Amino acid sequence: MENTPDQVRAILQRELGNIAPEADLDTLAPTVDLREELDIDSFDFVRYIAAVSEALDVDVPEQDYMQFSTLQGAQNYLLNLP
Repeated sequence: MENTPDQVRAILQRELGNIAPEADLDTLAPTVDLREELDIDSFDFVRYIAAVSEALDVDVPEQDYMQFSTLQGAQNYLLNLP
């Protein structure tokens, strides 16, 4: 069964919340750079992608990591996987 946009966004926000628990994710604009806005370092950014990958049981190659720099980019990427 495929995930809906709302389900994917909820997973993205949940995993971001695990990485940046102090962040107000409900007000986070979908197009802002997550690392800059939430002050996430490279290690935490990779942990975020790994957690999302595991939650959705998908493989995200390293060359696609930049798709996750925004919520909108990550959601579009995940919803358009073959």
